[in-house]
Formats: sequence, structure tokens, C-alpha cells
Amino acid sequence: MKLLRLAPENTKFGFMRFRRVSYPFSAIMSIISVIMFLAIGMNFGIDFAGGTLMELRAKTGAADLASLRGLGDKLGLGDVEVQSFGNDTDLTMRVRVQPGGDAAQQAAVDRVKAAVGDAYEFRRVEVVGPRVSGELVQSGTLGVVLSIVAVLTYLWFRFEWQFAVGAVIATMHDLLLTVGFFSITQLEFNTTSIAAILTIVGYSLNETVVVLDRIREMMRKYKKMPIADMIDLSVNAVLPRTIMTATTVFLALLSLVIFGGHVIRSFSIAMLWGLFVATYSSVFICSPILIYLGVRTEDQRAPAPEGKSAKATA
Repeated sequence: MKLLRLAPENTKFGFMRFRRVSYPFSAIMSIISVIMFLAIGMNFGIDFAGGTLMELRAKTGAADLASLRGLGDKLGLGDVEVQSFGNDTDLTMRVRVQPGGDAAQQAAVDRVKAAVGDAYEFRRVEVVGPRVSGELVQSGTLGVVLSIVAVLTYLWFRFEWQFAVGAVIATMHDLLLTVGFFSITQLEFNTTSIAAILTIVGYSLNETVVVLDRIREMMRKYKKMPIADMIDLSVNAVLPRTIMTATTVFLALLSLVIFGGHVIRSFSIAMLWGLFVATYSSVFICSPILIYLGVRTEDQRAPAPEGKSAKATA
């Protein structure tokens, strides 16, 4: 039985010849991401911005979540987060903070009550602050920084310092472009978005380490081959695995985007973007930087014997 292959065997595509294009392109995209983040900012969800929490119970039958989510646009309240819990009749509704203080918040609650009528029982109404506190954000940032430092240390000891620097630059590149993606698209940034960013970091590091590990193997096998040719050979060797992994993850994420619903929409779309960015950076950002950082094999680093040197001089 013949195995399925998404990439032909023994490909010899010259990836490294595009490094003079990929680096300027990534630099421009990174600058745009920073500008958009500073100029427009993030579209923070209720998790970060706070709002009013209402707990409802349908009096007859199951709760109609789709119609309740549409109340935000219908009543001019912005995005409304609706989630079921417990059973089909119970749900929570979060409404963004309305401009105008407590009076505006109470007016928003009254408008929601008038819109739903007698179909739902309001069991609890309270004003809530951001679910993700500053302390939690600091802890999450510290966790990401420590994980990057841990990867840097691991790669430094197992490979060489150039490999560690390349992996960290590729990871930071992916984080920056993902933040820029949220700013440009104004996709809601909530707690699931944080989960998406952390997942993208993990996926990016995994792809990067796979490529670097193959480069390390090739450095031992082809000690006299030019570094650019050896990196091309290594990337082509892992290309079938990279394409297969990216394809399966893409199909799973596409299903989440289409059928996952509103609750995980920002997570699914951000992960789709992160999939392409992480695959791109492992090939066109991390790998070429080894050339610029002067990675050499043992034979290339070793000094020439005196006899050969004298003969060459003569």
C-alpha cells in the first residue's frame, strides 16, 4: 500500500535564496504591527474591559443563545458574550461597559430586560471588573519570558548559541505578527486569545526545533558542504513532515472556525494565522539567520594543517 505524500520525495528547493526577500518583508510586517498596535490598539473583550454580568434562566424550553447574542447590535450595546452553563435553560450574558457611568450600565440592563420580555428570568445582575487582573497578566508575561529563556538555554547547551538566538528571534517574530494581526483585524482579544498566543508559541518552537535538529544532523554528516546548501538540504528533508503537520492542523482549525461558534472564534482564527506564521518563520527566519551568525561545521572551523598552508602559500 502506497503511503500518502503531500510533498514529492527528494525535493531540492532553494529556500535560502529567498532570505534577502524574507527578512525585509518580515521587518516591514513587524513595523506595521507595532504601528497598528500603538495607533489603534487591541479590541479588548469583556474579559479585559469589564462590564455587566446577567444570569438568566429560560422559563420554557431551551435558551436561544443565537438570538441573545444578536441583542448587542440590535440594542447598540456592542459585543454581548452569551454562554450556557449547567443545563439548556441557564446562561450568562455579559455586556460591555457602557459610556456614562453607573446610570448607563443600569440603562443597558433595563433595555435587555425589555428586549427579552417574560421569556427569561433574571436570577442575578451585577457589575464586574476585568476577569483578567493585572497580576494575572504579569504572571502570564513572566511565564512566556521564562519559557523563552529556558528554550534559549536548552538550545545553547545542546546545539550552539546561534541556534538559540535563531529560535528566540523566530518566536518573537511570531508573537509580534500575531499581536499585529489582532490590531489590524480588530478581532476580539479575550482570555481565549491569550490561550491562542501561548499555543502559537509552543507550535512555533516545535517547528523551529525540528528544523534546527535536522540541520545539526546534517552538519555532522556533511562537514565540508557550504552552510547555505546544507540548510536547504535540511529544510527539504523535513518538508514532507512540515507539510503533513501543517495540513492536519489547518483542517482541524478550519473546522473550529466554521463549526466552533462565537465563543472560540477569536481562538480559532488566531490559531489559523499562527499556523502560517510559525511555519514561515521556522524556514525563512530562523534557518537563514544561522548563515548571518556564522555557523560553521567542525571541519570548516578547524585551522588548516601547516603543510597544506605552506604549500598553498608557495
